[in-house]
Amino acid sequence: MNTADLGLPVDVPSTALFTDQYELTMLRAALKAGTAGRRSVFEVFTRRLPDGRRYGVVAGTGRVLDAVENFRFDPGVIGFLREKDIVDEETLDWLAGYRFSGDIWGYPEGEVYFPGSPIMRVEGSFAECVLLETVILSILNHDSAIAAAASRMSSAAGDRPLIEMGARRTHELAAVAASRAAYVGGFASTSDLAAGFRYNIPTVGTSAHAFTLLHDSERDAFRAQVDSLGGGTTLLVDTYDVAEAVRTAVEVAGPELGAVRIDSGDLLLVAHRVRQQLDELGATGTRIIVTSDLDEYAIASLAAAPVDAYGVGTQLVTGSGHPTASMVYKLVARAESAGPKAPLVPVAKKSTGGKTSIGGRKWAARRLDAYGVAEAEVVGTGPVPDELAGRQLLVPLIEDGEVIAREPLDVVRDRHAAARAGLPLSATQLSRGEPVLPTEYAHGPSGR
Repeated sequence: MNTADLGLPVDVPSTALFTDQYELTMLRAALKAGTAGRRSVFEVFTRRLPDGRRYGVVAGTGRVLDAVENFRFDPGVIGFLREKDIVDEETLDWLAGYRFSGDIWGYPEGEVYFPGSPIMRVEGSFAECVLLETVILSILNHDSAIAAAASRMSSAAGDRPLIEMGARRTHELAAVAASRAAYVGGFASTSDLAAGFRYNIPTVGTSAHAFTLLHDSERDAFRAQVDSLGGGTTLLVDTYDVAEAVRTAVEVAGPELGAVRIDSGDLLLVAHRVRQQLDELGATGTRIIVTSDLDEYAIASLAAAPVDAYGVGTQLVTGSGHPTASMVYKLVARAESAGPKAPLVPVAKKSTGGKTSIGGRKWAARRLDAYGVAEAEVVGTGPVPDELAGRQLLVPLIEDGEVIAREPLDVVRDRHAAARAGLPLSATQLSRGEPVLPTEYAHGPSGR
């Protein structure tokens, strides 16, 4: 089923206004100056990873492709821009026919990245490329931040599954994107039905404390849930007294009870006590699911606890303290003139305060050591060294304006697991540290 055609609330008729006004201001001035048609190369990268993080995760690429495809200035949008006097009529005429016709290359979704990695490269005329800055960054910054947090959590969880349940802690549409990014980062399921519907992510859900409080007794609540959903359901056991609730749950559902959920208290201590009690009651196959403001550190602290799955909400959808990946979108090369064959020249911002950039149209490759483990991220301009030719990271995503790289989300999820596994073991350490791979620069001729 192609849910993109169903007109879901998570869709918008056009992404053209997911932009900042200064992009239209630049377009207007470039059209007047005659420079709008100059061939240009923009790159998305980050100058640094969030403090203490060892790697980043590319997520949101599939959503970027959808956004670029839907970047259209329809009559309603044109009418708004005219009414508010945002741009002049010449610019409005140009925008009315806007269709991105250039090329986009990028790290495949799910891949890891490091400071300076050219995560995405957008090529075309200055006019058509500059308009995409905000929408590309808003998607990649959000989704990559969530996926990085999810990756750290899934690494800490090991083989135990993770449930994304943060919809109530963020914007309703951001929740859908967060579920998708969490799945890329290694989560197994989501509680958000819109994410399940749109992206085919497995969905799960049991009950809240309100359901227990609705009934005259905890036993009545458990009986109602088991009668409706069967003994394989998950019962929430921390509304009143955990030990009494576990005893009642097994009496009501039998020793085949699917799972119990613990949402408060000292989870390490309570999980051990609940496991012992379940085993003594003969419910040896009943799983224990824990929730309650978990992050990667809390998950790691429960590694020795008899826990079978984790539910994570707030810390996940806020990037576990880092809600953005701090990516930027910079012009790195432009043609000498508006001529279609004019050579590219590198351009770069030179300023103080750590906001410099490196000019030139770049490639990226990951060098491996003798054991097949990644040892460096190599970024360069000009010819790719022979020894790195088979290790290049950028792949074509859009060619001549046509999307050519859509892929199932499960493929992206598997790619991330493989990319993370190819890093040095220290990549998964939760202790603060520098990026696990250094970024090396190889400079050469940057035109094409």
